[in-house]
Amino acid sequence: MAGIIRPMCILLIAAVLAVAVAPRGEAAIGCGTVVSYLNPCLPYVTNKGPLGSCCGGVKGLYGAAQTAQDRQSVCSCLKSLAGSYKDVDLNKAAGLPGQCGVNIPYKISPSTDCSKVN
Repeated sequence: MAGIIRPMCILLIAAVLAVAVAPRGEAAIGCGTVVSYLNPCLPYVTNKGPLGSCCGGVKGLYGAAQTAQDRQSVCSCLKSLAGSYKDVDLNKAAGLPGQCGVNIPYKISPSTDCSKVN
């Protein structure tokens, strides 16, 4: 279980940052939702498998984060998850938006200030 959670955290960080770029709506997205979208990315970011269906989750999360509050929530969730797990390749996680054709104006990193995400 811990082996799965660690990679999810890194993937979540990448997704949150990708979502933070999309300008939109209102309700905040919870960490459970972020994990659901990014679960297919775990094998890739933990160097245990190919990219596979990860991009579908990244793009889905990007589309779901309609408001600045949503994007900030996703960002915070990803940062929290990334700080909790050591098996995630942060470079792969940071590269997910580009790999999946999602353009975000900031770097996916544990040092990102999520309060500045719009």
